[in-house]
Amino acid sequence: GDEDPQDVRDMFALKYRGARFSLGYGACPELEGRAKIAELLRPERIGVVLSEEFQLHPEQSTDAIVIHHPEAKYFNAR
Repeated sequence: GDEDPQDVRDMFALKYRGARFSLGYGACPELEGRAKIAELLRPERIGVVLSEEFQLHPEQSTDAIVIHHPEAKYFNAR
C-alpha cells in the first residue's frame, strides 16, 4: 500500500508502505550478507554477536533491511 494502515489486520495482510527483507529468506537467501550488516551497524555495541555460521546471538536477535518506500515490493532471488 501507499500509506500505513490504521487497522492492525491490514498490517498482517502486508497492506503497509514499504517492505522488510530478512536474510535467509526469498529476497535475501544468503546469510553471508549479515557480515556486511554487522560491519555497518556494529551490533556488538548492544551485546549481539555474529557466529561463524552467520547466526545472531543471543538467540532471539534479529536483523532486516527495511525499506519505507511506496514502491518497495517483495521478490524472490533465484
